[in-house]
Amino acid sequence: MQSMRITRLAQLEAVMAGRFTAADATAAEAARAHQNALVKPRGSLGRLESLAVWYAAWRGQAVPVMKAPAILVFAASHGVARHRVSAFPPDVTEQMVRVFHDGGAAINQLAIDLGAELRIGELTPDRPCADISEGMALQEAEFVQAFSYGIESVAALDGADLLILGEMGIGNTTAAAALSLALFGGKPEDWVGTGTGLDKDGLMRKRRIVAAARDANEESLSRGALRILQAFGGLEMAAIAGAVFEARRRRLPVLLDGYVCTAAASALAVARSGALDHCVVGHCSAELGHRRLLSAIGKSPILDLSMRLGEGSGAAVALYLLRAALVCHGGMMRMSEASVSGPSE
Repeated sequence: MQSMRITRLAQLEAVMAGRFTAADATAAEAARAHQNALVKPRGSLGRLESLAVWYAAWRGQAVPVMKAPAILVFAASHGVARHRVSAFPPDVTEQMVRVFHDGGAAINQLAIDLGAELRIGELTPDRPCADISEGMALQEAEFVQAFSYGIESVAALDGADLLILGEMGIGNTTAAAALSLALFGGKPEDWVGTGTGLDKDGLMRKRRIVAAARDANEESLSRGALRILQAFGGLEMAAIAGAVFEARRRRLPVLLDGYVCTAAASALAVARSGALDHCVVGHCSAELGHRRLLSAIGKSPILDLSMRLGEGSGAAVALYLLRAALVCHGGMMRMSEASVSGPSE
């Protein structure tokens, strides 16, 4: 399948309103029947069972085998970081990109252990997007280019059968909070957390900046979810949304990481009901707004480990459990094969 070329935001909005790729209902039904025939009481593996069926439905196979997981980490800088909304300076974004390439970050270790292909998508980390407290983060051409980059990044994956999405960008929890506020309402304090470890004064400053961002982009609030993402999200968040969009077209299951990834993907969920059916959230971040955001989009995370690193790390840890679900689904004997009696009448 060729990647879709998006040249204008209006074109993307039209695609979002049109026909969407669906899960394979036949494969899902067959996977449930297979799961219910295994040598165990029905439902006894809890969520592992539903995860196996979810993966089977999007792969189109009753008993799928995962062989080639891929991880995409998109990195970009944010103009809003100049307001000291992070405990770390803005140039850490570019420095961490070098760490990724040198193999020294947490996500590198997890990718190696999982046997997952890791790719780093750099969206000019040396040049930040515009300051959202003063206006729109991205102009339309910038947004479309970044969204298309996400599409192309997924299209370039060779034979991947699962996608993990992660991010790196100092200041991007501020963007995620502002985006969540714009999409779902409430107050800044509902969505703003300490990010990389802000103190009390830093937290208050971050809340003020998010409120200023909402006021500066008030006209965008009534223009649709994708234009809200353009106004409040950065380049890496637009790329994440593009990657989620392209994964849906390819019926590729997605594990989303924490607050920033979920916020970026949430714009698609608001633009089109069911747009994230092919996505599972890997973990609930320790960042304040993530749990509220998950509730808003109706997603239940696999893990809740108080992680807040980003990089796709929480989703990568969740992959261990998804694999557990699949090996049980594919490797267990059926009741009939094991000569085990079913439940008593």
